Amino acid sequence: MQHYNMDLTLKVWRQQNRNAQGGFETYQVKDISSEMSFLEMIDVLNEKLIHEGGDPIAFDHDCREGICGTCSMVIDGRPHGPWKGTTTCQLHMRAFKNGETIVIEPFRANSFPVLKDLVVDRKAFDRIIQAGGFISVNTGNAVDGNAIPIDKDDADNSFAAASCIGCGACVAACKNSSAMLFVSAKVSHLALLPQGAPEKSTRVAAMVDQMDKEGFGSCTNTYACEAECPKEISVMNIARLNREYLASSFNADK
Repeated sequence: MQHYNMDLTLKVWRQQNRNAQGGFETYQVKDISSEMSFLEMIDVLNEKLIHEGGDPIAFDHDCREGICGTCSMVIDGRPHGPWKGTTTCQLHMRAFKNGETIVIEPFRANSFPVLKDLVVDRKAFDRIIQAGGFISVNTGNAVDGNAIPIDKDDADNSFAAASCIGCGACVAACKNSSAMLFVSAKVSHLALLPQGAPEKSTRVAAMVDQMDKEGFGSCTNTYACEAECPKEISVMNIARLNREYLASSFNADK
């Protein structure tokens, strides 16, 4: 793959805090390597801003390995940028062309208030998990992986749902700011396993109730969440969530 350098124009959302009125500021970056990651490119810009006595751009990051999901930002209108199944930290500058203008924003959702610049508060997801995304059975000592027989399809579907990293791209992509893909993934990966069965009904009811309290919108099946999810979580999990929630409603009436 041919390596090249490029000059870019960046339009970055700057906002001092959640109560301040934000706006875009324009920056020029030069000699950016095509093999840099997107976050490395912002690091270069921040070094320039600090050197000039300016305020560096605040953005979330941690592992920079596509695992933690904290590197959330909207790039040219798409959560995590133009590459499918890729987090922002794993997006490389070869995705762009020399001379391009790149627009960089925080995730847009009332339930994800902006803390500063590109950093949003995603504690709403934590509270949804706390409401029911756990099991309370005593697991005891470590046991052999094959001690409890589990259907292969159920195991595969549970593992796929558990790959959700809770980044919030599904919310940012949805026109309603729905968290249904996130919640359905967290419900599915436990509901499909026998260890999650004892709290199956109470879990889905509590998590959906908390999701509504947090102010997330409803799902209208546009599939934008699946399209932008860096882990490509399937919307079929939403169908499972709906079935689980309906079943819990019948159990609650007994």
